[in-house]
Amino acid sequence: MKKDDFPYYLSKFFQSYLPGSRNVSGNTILSYRDTFTKLLTYLRDARSIAPDRVSFRDLDRNAIEDFLSYLENDQGCSISTRNQRLAGLKSFFRFAEVERPDLLAGCQAILSIKNKKSPKPVIDYLSGDETQLLLSQPDTSSAKGRRDLALLSLMYDSAARVQELCDLKAGSVRLDSPAVVRLYGKGRKTRDVPLDAPCARILRAYMAENRLDRKEMQDTPLFFNSRKEKLSRSGVSYILSKYITLANGRGGSIPAGITPHCLRHSKAMHMVEAGINLIYIRDMLGHESIETTQVYAKANPETRRMALEKMESKNPNPPMPDWNDNPDIMDFLHGLK
Repeated sequence: MKKDDFPYYLSKFFQSYLPGSRNVSGNTILSYRDTFTKLLTYLRDARSIAPDRVSFRDLDRNAIEDFLSYLENDQGCSISTRNQRLAGLKSFFRFAEVERPDLLAGCQAILSIKNKKSPKPVIDYLSGDETQLLLSQPDTSSAKGRRDLALLSLMYDSAARVQELCDLKAGSVRLDSPAVVRLYGKGRKTRDVPLDAPCARILRAYMAENRLDRKEMQDTPLFFNSRKEKLSRSGVSYILSKYITLANGRGGSIPAGITPHCLRHSKAMHMVEAGINLIYIRDMLGHESIETTQVYAKANPETRRMALEKMESKNPNPPMPDWNDNPDIMDFLHGLK
């Protein structure tokens, strides 16, 4: 492998830069890997360039823009997926422009490609009644039902991302008052999230039943399948979907498209409705910026209604004069305060 061309720097990007210098998560590395796999496949099929023969000369702005168009038009990718792929490419070319200053102009041309604007998705979340209905579905007379209740309760109460939930180990939970769970989030950042008393009580019983409260079990997955392996993202989604179907069969009307991430949204929206400060909600959710958290306040119709009512009750402005009440234009203008 030549040390002055694309394959060498792509290998260095994945083997040392991302896990070492950037300390990104394994999921981010896999996402970037998929991006470059698709790029190399596109260059092979559309431009007849074998993957092992791709060079920086082949990767100009036009090639990247054609690849992004291919993702949307031929692969049926959404705008958000297109933007996600572009983010992975930009990460590599930021790395490349430092490693290869002679390629600076070409890298800058690619880095100047803009994200496409897409409609902001509607936040799906459960009402308080729907959340209670969902959490009442697991059959607590069985071990699996008790596990599922602990899983769903913690997923909602901690507002954890699904991967954060899958990665939890027994040692991540402290049930002494005040009960706390330590979540490992994006960018390998950790945050301690307090648990309310009912959730802590459910977790305590579940952990005691499975002997997860012992010191030697600290590195054991908190939630596992029948093979004692940690639950996967798809496994958690399956469990949630199963109880949504069960709840709807018993008179509920929970939308079928609710995902584990919707429980995170639900917790955030319920906190907004309770009037909890957005700074605290931001820290609990592990957001980098308060602007990300503000989307919940903006999306909550009850919050908007209360804000409008508050404005109307404190409106200091008298009603505007009506032109029809005074047809003399000068008198009308002077009547404007």
